[in-house]
This record gives sequence, C-alpha cells and structure tokens, in this order.
Amino acid sequence: MDRTRQQQALLLLPICLAFAFSLTAVVSSHWCEGIRRVVKPLCQDQPGGQHCIHFKPDNSSNGRMDNDSQAVLYIWELGDDKFVQRGFHVGLWQSCEEGLNGEDEKCRSFQSVVPAEEQGVLWLSIGGEVLDIVLILTSAILLGSRVSCRSPGFDWLRVDALVAIFMVLAGLLGMVAHMMYTTIFQITVNLGPEDWKPQTWDYGWSYRLAWGSFALCLAVSVTAMSRFTAARLEFTEKQRAQNGSQHSQQSFPEPEASESVWKTGAAPRPAGQAFRNASGHLPSGAPGKVSIC
Repeated sequence: MDRTRQQQALLLLPICLAFAFSLTAVVSSHWCEGIRRVVKPLCQDQPGGQHCIHFKPDNSSNGRMDNDSQAVLYIWELGDDKFVQRGFHVGLWQSCEEGLNGEDEKCRSFQSVVPAEEQGVLWLSIGGEVLDIVLILTSAILLGSRVSCRSPGFDWLRVDALVAIFMVLAGLLGMVAHMMYTTIFQITVNLGPEDWKPQTWDYGWSYRLAWGSFALCLAVSVTAMSRFTAARLEFTEKQRAQNGSQHSQQSFPEPEASESVWKTGAAPRPAGQAFRNASGHLPSGAPGKVSIC
C-alpha cells in the first residue's frame, strides 16, 4: 500500500467514528438528564419505606384505613419531606424516569409530552439526524471503495470531492438538527405537562456524542477537500508538462533543400559538362538535340 492509500485509510477512521457517534446518539435516550421533584406516595403497600409518606390512621377506624372520606390520616412528613427527587433522561424517542426503591425505569414517548404545535419540528429534527447518518455512511462506503479498489480508468478524484461534500453536508444537517432538538426540549420544559417538568436538567452524554460527530464531519471534510485540491493541482501540472514536451518535439525546423543536397554529396556541375555527358550517352542514330531543364 502506497502512501496515498495509507492516508485515505487513516481518513476512513474518523468517518467510521463519526458514524458510530451519530448512530449511538440517535438510538439512546440520554440527550438531556435531570431531576424531577415528585410527591411521595402513601406507604400503604410499603410499610416502613423510605420513599413514601408515613401515616397513622385514626383510632376510630379500628386500625384500618377505609375508603371512607371521613377517615382521618396523621401524616408525619411536612414541607420538603413530602417530596422525593427522581432522576430522568430524555432522548429523541422516549423519556424515562427512575422508579422508587430500586424499581425499573418508567418510560414513555417523548412525543407525547411535546406540545402539539412543536411536534412537526421534532420530526424535522429526527429526519435531519437520520439523513446525517445516511450521508456519513455513504461517505464511508465511497472512501472504502477508494482504498480497496484500483481501477485505472476511473476518475477517483471525483470520489474524494464527493466525500468532502457529503461530510460537510452531514455536519451542517447534524448541527441544525441538534439545535432544533434543543429548542424543542426547552419549550417542552416550559409548556409541557406538570407531571413531566424537571426541576433541574443538563445535557447528557448522547448530546455530547452528537456534537462530537459534527466536529469529526467538519474535520474530515476539510481534510478531504485539501487533499483533493492538492491532487488536482498536481495532476494539472503533470498534464501541462506533458503537453509542453510534445509541443517542443513538434516545433523543430525541417532541413532546407540545399542542405539535403550537400548531405547527399551531389555537387552541381557546369552546364557544358552536363551537356557533354548527356550527349555522350545518346544511342547511335538518335537526334543530337537534347533539352536540359
């Protein structure tokens, strides 16, 4: 493998890394992470639990809690003690929340909590992320064929140009999709349902992976374009050098007639001598008049 193919193989590594980052970010649900403040449930099924509200029934209810509205409950938790903090994380597809006492996470569709007027923007963001992945995958396939195949009749410089264009388009689409999702999430935090609104939140590792893919796309695009420009200039200079050498070979002057005569060794003779020689070789009986041109 020559030096050029080694450089192209090294350029294939960040493209595959950008593809892995984008795909992982899209399928995961850790774009945003935070804490929700929810009211503790009553300790009916979990006596002595730490994440529920402890109560004591009235003595008149015979030690049992009935569904009668006249039953009196003595709740010991007051103020902030009535609330518990639950961690949550949100992605493009779903929103998950921690369960109490080590229970499994409870997840629901993120689209169900987004305001109705913003759901179209959410689908545009998802479409941009998917198209970003498709462009990165196409670039990886093109560059992989560039490294593995060596067809002399094919213009591989166009492949390098396509890789640069696809990668910069993928980076720009990813950037727009990330910003759209950020705007939608902030709107949902302010206008979403009360049973979903977080108390505090921040961006998660999926969001950072998505922006890492954006940075890799731009870096690969700049590198591929610079190499394409350098290879194109080198190819143009070689063509100019070949055309100049062919033109110089065809521009030599042809030898004149006098020079060809002297090269053959034939020297001009006087007219009389030529006439005598010509007449001396005439056959017998032929007329003696000879015309010499």
